[in-house]
Amino acid sequence: MKRILWLLFLSLAIASCATSPQRNVDLVNRAIDAIGGADALGNVKTMSFKGTSRQWEPEQSFIAGGEMRFSNESTFEAVGDTASRSGRIDWVKNFEYPAKRTFRFSEIIMPDAGYVAGIDANNRNKQNLESNPPGHAMSSLRLATTQREFRRGSPLLLLEMRRNPDALSASPDIAIGGVTYPAVNYKAAGDQAFTLMFDPQTGLPARIRTMDIDNVYGDSAYDLVLSDWRDFGGIKVATNRQYQINGRTIKEFKITDAAFNAPVAAERFAIPAAARATAAKPAAANVPYQWVLRRQIIGTYLDSENLTYDTRTTSGLTLNEIAPGVQQTAGGGANSLVVEMRDHLIVFDAPVNDWFSNVVIGMAKAKYPGKPIKYLILTHHHMDHTGGLRAYAAEGATIVVGPGNGEHFRKYLAAPFTLNPDLASRDLSRTTIIEVADKQVFSDGKREVMVIVIDNPHAKGYLLGYIPDARLGFVTDLWSPGRDPLPAKITPALAAVYSGVNKAGITPLRFAGGHGSTGDYAPLVALAGK
Repeated sequence: MKRILWLLFLSLAIASCATSPQRNVDLVNRAIDAIGGADALGNVKTMSFKGTSRQWEPEQSFIAGGEMRFSNESTFEAVGDTASRSGRIDWVKNFEYPAKRTFRFSEIIMPDAGYVAGIDANNRNKQNLESNPPGHAMSSLRLATTQREFRRGSPLLLLEMRRNPDALSASPDIAIGGVTYPAVNYKAAGDQAFTLMFDPQTGLPARIRTMDIDNVYGDSAYDLVLSDWRDFGGIKVATNRQYQINGRTIKEFKITDAAFNAPVAAERFAIPAAARATAAKPAAANVPYQWVLRRQIIGTYLDSENLTYDTRTTSGLTLNEIAPGVQQTAGGGANSLVVEMRDHLIVFDAPVNDWFSNVVIGMAKAKYPGKPIKYLILTHHHMDHTGGLRAYAAEGATIVVGPGNGEHFRKYLAAPFTLNPDLASRDLSRTTIIEVADKQVFSDGKREVMVIVIDNPHAKGYLLGYIPDARLGFVTDLWSPGRDPLPAKITPALAAVYSGVNKAGITPLRFAGGHGSTGDYAPLVALAGK
């Protein structure tokens, strides 16, 4: 009897192993048939799409964890050529945040190079600044990211999957919003790995998921949600496309027109020879997809091989002593401030990612041996100034945040981050977090460091830093001393700094910035008095 049961179990296991690959192929074939059939897709030589988009950034919200800030609305025209595996998308992006402006530019994608024609961001790299007309070769990180997203959104992805059955693997069914989706995994080029979920009724692709590392959320599901399928010359196209990070929609695309096999001039994919000569090939691993995508949402992406600085102009991060025992990072787009105390260190802000923080921690340890980092003070919750938080938590630092922000960071630190290339996964949920209610002083008996809660238009629960013996303040985003000249008329952000200083009764001579470098405070006082 036992032998019979064992043989039955073995036969079921063998059958399961045999049918699982076939199930994967069947799901793909059903979707291909639902879209228009393998012949129709196989005969596509060119593609063109027109449409509009709206985009939001969740980690630039006014309240930590609150309503996302609307960033931009855009129009686009995209074309693709299957023979050369090239693509182009022409954008007009009208931004509302962080400031009103319009960028008109094009992205050109080839298998081994990418190019941006025009100005696409506030943070222009050296090549873009020096080119006439403006333009630059994409970094390997942006090229890999853009190629992945072109692949994700293409109606030919399913045909690619059918031609590469060995790259398919089984996925359990996935339940979302009361619907259970049959799913299949697909390992594409480099580190591109997709999970396709199919509509159980129609067989059409419903969601296309990747698992990304996000500098705030940790391991994150990034989904393209497809709906409103319409027929264009015998091929169905999802005209409503939402991109979701952990279930929150951050992009909406509406395709208003699509065409297949219309003539596309080859020169539309041409990259200037000078840029092509130095163009990077796509990165194959450890691509920070969410950073590349999300900084483009607000038009501040620095297109460089390093996320924090332009590798064409800067060799790396350094510490710059701006007062006795006070070091400001230099060389990056955002800054930390390291303050030496009697037997420990206090750091302000953890920009970008854990790589940045690891560099700063290493430099601080070398500069002040034997002094651990006891406190990390976060001026506010935005992703570009908190993305390196985990590295400090791993050092045992206590995190200091503004009122109401503690829960946001507790959730942040409790999330898994197994995909993080810069920090080994560990339990950081027990990290001590202090919320400052109004003002708090950290003292070693000789030096004091003050943090002051100030009202401002940028982020609720904002902390202004002050070191009394150096008469030095620290401010992020509200003012970027040493970088941005003061305007002719005071802005609400600058007025918030001035009011906060007066309310706290402090007397700074200078401010160091989370962006920029340092600047005298007197000119801001004079501006406020006009």
